[in-house]
Amino acid sequence: MGDRAGIGIDFGTTNSAAAVFDGESVRLVGLEEDSPILPSATYIDRDLRTQTGRRAIERYVGDNTGRTVELIPEVIGEASLALGGDSGGREGPQVLTRKVYGQPVRDVGLRGRLFRGTKRLLGRKDVRRLMVFDHPFRLVALVTPILLRIREALRQVGEDDPRSGCMGHPVNFEGTGADRNALALSRLGEAYGHAGFDDTRFFPEPVAAAVGYLHANPGTSGTRILTVDFGGGTLDLCVLERTGDGAGFRTVATHGIALGGDRIDQRIFSELLFPLLGKGERWKRRGTGRIIETPFPFERYERLLLNWAVTYMLSQNRYTTPVLDCIAQGGPARFKFRRLRDLIQQNYSYRVFQAIRALKAELSGAEEAVLDIPEIDIELRVTRREFETLIADLLAEFERAVDDTLSRAELGRSRIDIVLRTGGSSLIPAVRRILDSRFPGRVVEHDPFTGVASGLAIARYHGLAST
Repeated sequence: MGDRAGIGIDFGTTNSAAAVFDGESVRLVGLEEDSPILPSATYIDRDLRTQTGRRAIERYVGDNTGRTVELIPEVIGEASLALGGDSGGREGPQVLTRKVYGQPVRDVGLRGRLFRGTKRLLGRKDVRRLMVFDHPFRLVALVTPILLRIREALRQVGEDDPRSGCMGHPVNFEGTGADRNALALSRLGEAYGHAGFDDTRFFPEPVAAAVGYLHANPGTSGTRILTVDFGGGTLDLCVLERTGDGAGFRTVATHGIALGGDRIDQRIFSELLFPLLGKGERWKRRGTGRIIETPFPFERYERLLLNWAVTYMLSQNRYTTPVLDCIAQGGPARFKFRRLRDLIQQNYSYRVFQAIRALKAELSGAEEAVLDIPEIDIELRVTRREFETLIADLLAEFERAVDDTLSRAELGRSRIDIVLRTGGSSLIPAVRRILDSRFPGRVVEHDPFTGVASGLAIARYHGLAST
């Protein structure tokens, strides 16, 4: 590769990718053994050793399979009490000291912490450090190992000492503060610096997708481009206007919201699987002289089930005991609670989400598909119409975001020449249908998973990225 090769890095909420452009062709960088896509996950064990990507997830799953979680109280201080002593002061008081314990918060058997979706926290100024086995880790330190792995992969493809690159970022990072984007870029820039990239340029991800598409399709006509980047964590949109001979462009408007594939996956889990795991069933147990029957408190389980990186916390006795009680009661509901028990004990939550993603992918090309999770004895046939009904409100959010972007650009639909659809969630047929109905004959698809990384590399090569 020549000295002027452009490097592009797409550090994503769910997955990351990298590419190199030599002025003629784009080359994707192999980040996993068999794939250019790296899960954006970091695992840190008790010895503070770090693993990333697929290995991090596999280690997390293995270390928390079949393990009972036991939380113990932490000492938060000491209290002293003076007893006795005479009024003349000849004998001093006896001082008793005892330790003061807080709520049970420490998992004594935890072998490691998994961090996934850290990108979501970068714009939150209230999140500065996360505790890892009594060691406070800044968010930057949790992102850096992933970037180090990407830098090492770049070396493997011929970049002797990769120190410069074009780094993508969403239009709007998650968070509520007005300065969330500046804070997130500052943190991300520091992480790239720690990983050895001392010449970094940032570039909006949806703009990068447009750059990549125009390079791959040089004969494309049209002046105004709407880019719709619908990924795992966010929905990013921008309107671009080509200038001069079409090689340059200016950004007319940008917009972004916290809507992505992860929220869709959680919706499928909660609506289709929760009823098969015991939601809505009754719980009987013996009280003082009588039998108490109440709804099973499934709401206590929901948040942990929907976040597979912390589902192992359900292995505490306070969660497993009610489940075992319901199994012992017998009846048809026992099969549901056996599924819940197995999911908890064997840490199958990640496997469940993998099956949900496979279902979505199959429904992108078929009218119906099977949600197949043999580990917990679930085989559920789902039609595309049922799926779209489940996520109708999320699709409405998507529609509003598209309309809001056009409002920001002060353009009507008819004035958009090309609509560029990218990101894994853009493959959902209902998303395609929404765009086709608004912009008939003008919607094109660009590589949904690595198109942004390619565009970033091209932008860097041509000097389009800002500092």
